Amino acid sequence: MSVYRRLHAAHGPQFWWPGDTRFEIMVGAVLTQNTAWSNVEKAIANLRAAKALTPHAIVAAPHRQLVSWLKPSGYFNIKAKRLRAFCAWLLQQGGVRRLAHWPTDRLREALLAVHGVGPETADDILLYAFERPVFVIDAYTRRIFMRLGLIEGREKYEVLRKLFEDRLGDDVTLFNEYHALIVAHGKDVCRPRPHCTRCRLRPLCASPVANN
Repeated sequence: MSVYRRLHAAHGPQFWWPGDTRFEIMVGAVLTQNTAWSNVEKAIANLRAAKALTPHAIVAAPHRQLVSWLKPSGYFNIKAKRLRAFCAWLLQQGGVRRLAHWPTDRLREALLAVHGVGPETADDILLYAFERPVFVIDAYTRRIFMRLGLIEGREKYEVLRKLFEDRLGDDVTLFNEYHALIVAHGKDVCRPRPHCTRCRLRPLCASPVANN
């Protein structure tokens, strides 16, 4: 919580995840793999402009057409297949409203069985689209907390997720804001080559880089 308070003081509220609907948040979670969010926004804007920001439209679209809409997000052939598979699964389950009634563990297990959905993507969807108390672990989390000396950085995903959830309790609002702040700090300050002189976490940091 000390790290959270310092990040919040440094970056302010993040109002994350951007998206007008649960489905749009899910699309963003699938497309944001290995790319900047600004590129995802362009791809989503393409879908919206084509009136294709629905699971039915995405499943029905020819592959070439879907690829052209998703091109700004990078790895567009792979992402077109993954997004189509996700939308087909969503429709098979009866849509977002029906899934919203599923218990978290059952929903997470089902998401992880969908082609192209790994733990981070599944937890993004659970936290931001379904508002479940699931903490998202990403590369920024590993980098920041390894430099702080609080983790080794090589732990398995589930080990780190449980660590954060056990320490923070079941608080969806806190998980949402905390993960968004970690992303902001990892992108702007605690980068691979960190800007330690303007880092609000520096007094807590165990990294030799921060203390030189």
